[in-house]
Amino acid sequence: MKRKLSILSLSLLFMFAALFLAACSDDSDTNTSSEDEGATEGNEGDSSSDEPLTLTFFSADGEEKAFDDPVAQKITEETGVKLEIDYPVGGNDEAIPLMIASGDYPDLIYAKGDIGKLIEAGGVIKLDDLIEEKGENLKAMYGDQLDRLRNSREDPSIYTVGTYGVENAYWQTSGTFQIQLDVLRELGYPEINTLEDFEEAITKYYKMYPEIDGQKTIPLSLLGSDWRWLITVGNPAGFAAGLPDDGQWAVNDETGETKYKFLLPEFKEYFKWLNGMNAKGLLDPESFTHTYDTYISKLSSGRVLSIADQDWNIGDADAALVADGKEWRTYAPLPVTLGEEYKSQGLKDYGFAGGWGIAISSTSEHQEEAFEFLDWMASEEAQILVNWGIEGENYDIVDGKRVMQEDDRERMNTDSDYAKETGVGYYVYPFPQWGNGAVDSSGQPITPNSEQQIIDNFNKAEKEVVAEYGMENWTEWFPPTEELGISNHGTVANYTIESGSELEIIQQKADDLTEQRITQAVLGDPADFDAAWDSMIEELEAMNIDKANELMTQKTLDVMELWGTK
Repeated sequence: MKRKLSILSLSLLFMFAALFLAACSDDSDTNTSSEDEGATEGNEGDSSSDEPLTLTFFSADGEEKAFDDPVAQKITEETGVKLEIDYPVGGNDEAIPLMIASGDYPDLIYAKGDIGKLIEAGGVIKLDDLIEEKGENLKAMYGDQLDRLRNSREDPSIYTVGTYGVENAYWQTSGTFQIQLDVLRELGYPEINTLEDFEEAITKYYKMYPEIDGQKTIPLSLLGSDWRWLITVGNPAGFAAGLPDDGQWAVNDETGETKYKFLLPEFKEYFKWLNGMNAKGLLDPESFTHTYDTYISKLSSGRVLSIADQDWNIGDADAALVADGKEWRTYAPLPVTLGEEYKSQGLKDYGFAGGWGIAISSTSEHQEEAFEFLDWMASEEAQILVNWGIEGENYDIVDGKRVMQEDDRERMNTDSDYAKETGVGYYVYPFPQWGNGAVDSSGQPITPNSEQQIIDNFNKAEKEVVAEYGMENWTEWFPPTEELGISNHGTVANYTIESGSELEIIQQKADDLTEQRITQAVLGDPADFDAAWDSMIEELEAMNIDKANELMTQKTLDVMELWGTK
């Protein structure tokens, strides 16, 4: 009996144990399922699911800055995207080659002239299909200019978007010679059209005022110690020769013939003049050695009478002068050329330049999201935001039109940190942009910088000077855009030169040589100038510069054929 009870007890024990385990198992499954469902529901409603997608972005231009200003926050709010932006340290031009060598690419890349290296390395993707499938804003923005985004005749794919405006108006000029407003006033508002006129003006003023605010007056200062040699030394020579900005090249816009610009006799004439300026003590002796900060400090002091520079390069100095009440020490642009037979190209319309732009990397895990972000940046909503800022904070709607708030308008002209702090205007370049000549669907300017607003923003000294010359805007000094015509080839400065190609190698050698030899010739004894220049030409010929001319001419012709302008 005991045995039977034991067996029964064991049987019952096993049965209850089984039921218990089954119940536990069912309960566990139920709990797990409930937890999973709760987690899913929680993710859908939890703020963590609303966290923006971070896209990494390398920009070859700019300075270190977090993507956290009010406009950046609004961009994130509208797109769900936050940018983590990286810039080359100290303007390091090895950033892209190092990126290629490591194979470690960010999601978005603005490589400027190094885009060809990325294409060759397979580091960026073709955008053609994405543009066709989901690029409505980009297609609307570029319209019949879309072909200008194409890489080359051999590879007519599109790899980049952005950088330059599509519809541009020319209400300002930049990069030409500039002279202090006080020089013009003190000399009775002279006409200055040639280098001879220019030299005479600054020489007279220098003799009248050898010191300004207790410091030695500097008649002319350049910045030739770094990459800015190109914009303050090389480019002004071309402008003086009546050439548009084609980088290191001179182009016949009708035939497409392209030549390395320093071979032209006009360049010898210009630099011989600059050599004479140095010999006469009219050129800042530190023009080829001082740093950017020192250069800007000199300009900000008000003792530099003239420069040959881009407005964007001297913005900090200009703002500092105005803030210090030194408006008469700010600058007026001049249509200066070698002689009356040359025509300043300061208001040249290059058309939509194409070439450079923002690419999407081949290793990005968010290629579609990155493209959608770039397409949104081309939308009307985005263009108004990046150009005008936020309604109620940076601008108001008055009688149905956007009007910048007074404080913002003032800061735009006097505070060099305004764009960085507010984001207003900061995300126009190098992203897709309609251009300062475009209007929105209501017919209003897409940017706050209409010509009238530019004129209204002149400081008091500028307004007085333009009035004395019987003008409203500085551009009236220059040949009008309509007279200069639209470039058939864009600008060679934006062409992609294949990495490691014969053309790239020869041009790099030529650029290194000319920068060194021209600097030496300018600072040398005038008696030695001709020999120094002729020796440089011989060195260029020895490195087969004629072959580079031939290759670049073909590239220009290919672009004109691709664009249908030849």
